[in-house]
Amino acid sequence: MNAVTISSKLHDCRDAFVGVLERLGADNPKIVAVCNDSVGSSKLGGFKSKWPERLVNVGIAEQNMVGVGAGLANGGLLPFVCGAACFLTGRSLEQIKADIAYSNANVKLIGISSGMAYGELGPTHHSVEDFAWTRVLPNLPVVAPCDSIETAAAVEWAASYQGPVFLRLSRVGVPDLLPADHKFELAKANLLRNGDAITLIANGTLTHRMMKAAAILAEQGIEARVLNMATVRPIDVEAVVAASRDTGAILTAEEHSTFGGLGSAIAEVVVAEAPVSMKILGVPGIFAPTGSAEFLLDEFGMSPHAIAEVALSLIARKSSSA
Repeated sequence: MNAVTISSKLHDCRDAFVGVLERLGADNPKIVAVCNDSVGSSKLGGFKSKWPERLVNVGIAEQNMVGVGAGLANGGLLPFVCGAACFLTGRSLEQIKADIAYSNANVKLIGISSGMAYGELGPTHHSVEDFAWTRVLPNLPVVAPCDSIETAAAVEWAASYQGPVFLRLSRVGVPDLLPADHKFELAKANLLRNGDAITLIANGTLTHRMMKAAAILAEQGIEARVLNMATVRPIDVEAVVAASRDTGAILTAEEHSTFGGLGSAIAEVVVAEAPVSMKILGVPGIFAPTGSAEFLLDEFGMSPHAIAEVALSLIARKSSSA
């Protein structure tokens, strides 16, 4: 396949989320929004203007917010519970476990401003543990779309899916990579670029950086496969095994800790099914310093050029052990 073209225009995935939510809300009066004093940051102003009686703002009380969402679902409504990912998950993990996942409540958890999008506010506002916290919970799909198109498709899917969902969205602008008619499928990776030298796997804000890294490698005559792995749980086992066997090396990158996230989920498949050389890029088990998301990603070795350098080292390791 031909490589996907990276647009120069950047999109805020929150806009795609609220656009679909308002469209679905017009047809389905059971859709309600619940937030933690985050109408602005969740971009729910339009929803509130249209249906003020269908937006519940609980204030800065995330545990209560999740409980309210579960109660509304038990009452037959379809709640989208929105808040900064760091607080939605970190403050409410027990409620997410017991009231949402264990109860299999039909609640859509929307983690806004994930990763290091709130970079300048420091580690208290970084959300680089949320994959690890949520992906261990049964019944809870964990999804991080790569662009506004996939975000819109994932919201459509989530609204029709019977059960809880954790949808992780950044506020950092990203280019669109997927076709306009893209349909989201749970646990289905998207092949963005084909190659046989190594496989680069990412989701969310790192996907377009992986594509740029692949372009840098291509300039050196090295063709890398690029997978957008939006679903962290359940992982696309078939795509991971095929990548391992076809390319012999895997490099992952994520706006998350290197412990317990996307890379860990992929490594669990690789070690059990098709062991190859592998490297996980992310926040290396420390509290990240204060700085913009762009600065922090570069600081932790996730610029396109840095990713390409790591890929070259993995390819060299693969060649030496052949």
